[in-house]
Amino acid sequence: MDALNALGNRPFAAVVSDINMPNMDGLTLAARIRQEPRYRDLPIILVSSLDSDEDKRRGLEAGANAYLPKPTFDQRVLLETLKRLI
Repeated sequence: MDALNALGNRPFAAVVSDINMPNMDGLTLAARIRQEPRYRDLPIILVSSLDSDEDKRRGLEAGANAYLPKPTFDQRVLLETLKRLI
């Protein structure tokens, strides 16, 4: 919820979110962001300990541009992904 509120307060170059969060999970957050036409091009990167192919598919279907699994998380991959998407 805080992320949705923050989006309305100032511009952001991208959103990086975990899947497991209180109040609203990252999948719901991505889907809610994508419901707003003004955010259709805003890059969304989901980071999660959930790393099955099904989990990744659900993340991308929710509107994420990239899905990075925590078990193989590498900060360089995150930075490269941000550079590619922004």
